[in-house]
Amino acid sequence: MSDALTKGRKLLAEMNPGLEQALAERYDDAVPGMAETLVEWAYGRHYARAGLDLKTRQLCTVAALTALGGQTAPQLKVNIGHTLKAGASEREILEVIWQMAVYGGMPAAINALNAALEVFAEGTA
Repeated sequence: MSDALTKGRKLLAEMNPGLEQALAERYDDAVPGMAETLVEWAYGRHYARAGLDLKTRQLCTVAALTALGGQTAPQLKVNIGHTLKAGASEREILEVIWQMAVYGGMPAAINALNAALEVFAEGTA
């Protein structure tokens, strides 16, 4: 097992236990190894890097997914939950989303606000 995979699994265990298994069940038949690759690459090589704290990385992720638009809603909801677990407040998340109205457009920001409000209402983060 690679060092990045170990780091990715450790980080994911804190943020979203069971995500790797859920991804594997959903995608690994179609794309073998997809879940493990995502955990190793995204979480082990990017989110676990030095240089930015996890909260900042997660706020950047929320900003990017917001600017990309409404088609990212499922990933945005997962990452809003991760951002809360990384220590961001609901206000910080909403402000990041609102800032993206300038760059991604008002429809993208509204879609992201709706996603955030759903996550906050569920209280599952």
